[in-house]
Amino acid sequence: MLYDIVIIGSGLAGATSARVLAENGFKVLVVEKERNIGGQCFDYKDSNNITVHKYGPHIFHTKEKRVWDFVTQFSEFNHFQHSVLSYSEGNFVEFPINRITINKIFGLQLSCNEVEDFLIGEVKRSTFNTPHISFRDVIVSQVGERLYSMFFENYTKKQWNTDPENLSPELAFRIPIRTNNDSRYFTDMYQGIPKDGYTKMISNMLDHSNIQILLGCDYFSKKGEIKSNLTIYTGELDRFFDYKFGELEYRSVRIELKTYDTKQFQPAPVVNYPNDYDWTRTTEFKQLTGEVSDKTTICYEYPLAKGHAFYTVPTKENNDKRLKYMHEVAQLESLGKFLFIGRLAEYRYYNMDNVIAATLDKVNNWLNNHK
Repeated sequence: MLYDIVIIGSGLAGATSARVLAENGFKVLVVEKERNIGGQCFDYKDSNNITVHKYGPHIFHTKEKRVWDFVTQFSEFNHFQHSVLSYSEGNFVEFPINRITINKIFGLQLSCNEVEDFLIGEVKRSTFNTPHISFRDVIVSQVGERLYSMFFENYTKKQWNTDPENLSPELAFRIPIRTNNDSRYFTDMYQGIPKDGYTKMISNMLDHSNIQILLGCDYFSKKGEIKSNLTIYTGELDRFFDYKFGELEYRSVRIELKTYDTKQFQPAPVVNYPNDYDWTRTTEFKQLTGEVSDKTTICYEYPLAKGHAFYTVPTKENNDKRLKYMHEVAQLESLGKFLFIGRLAEYRYYNMDNVIAATLDKVNNWLNNHK
């Protein structure tokens, strides 16, 4: 059967692509290997009527009004402002590092104006490479070795199963360092959680007369049968090319959910555990959604080497392979028959808003060239 457009995957990249193209009059088939839509944003209500993010916490935030305007067409959002604590040396302390964190750890009473000079002193006593060639170098160059060891070193080893010196420095730029009292994890103008959940939001995106959805279908098992004028791929990059340049590395997570007979379990929505326990962080979903229940559901995240692909791994070896695959992608996209979009298909550590922005850009560019 021939469709105008086939989209592989029903996560944010796939759903955004489908909606934009459907609104431009194209007949779209969305092929999803799971039995549900939503990709890694899939959520559901548990037996206590608490919304659970199946693949770990997702907090939407963006600086781009066009992205916010797009998602709010399909859902109302609450006004959640994300805050994180880190459990280190037996205490819960504010993270990302800010004035409050530093004063607690070092027993000081620094003003905001004094924090920068204090950090400069910590950095001067530290050793790192200039120019910065690794994740470790970037962090130590900003906060020094003491804070690096407390918050970053072991967390990174657990998360990525490699020494931080092996990871790309770009990864460190995702983590803010502040000299004021702002304890929010994100400072973007637009933040929140969809009031009815991500699955409902994505369902609303896909609710269009020009969109058909095929669930429980592995595209690669049906590739010869599904024909289209344009194919948008959002899955794993190396799989599409049958691993011709070798397998790319993806990190997975084992999610363990526990219900506690208490209204609140932990002092923040998310708590990082850099140095204690096997899990990297815990999430109390009620604190994200504002739902009310006499019980609470906690998510424990245990990093894994294999399983559902959550994260790309930005080592030199993986980045070198990625360049080879992306050269193949560029050749296919230049013909106007394929687009590769999203964290897995581009092998990039995108946030949700980055995925939507990249999708809008790529799809609208394709539309402009095919009017």
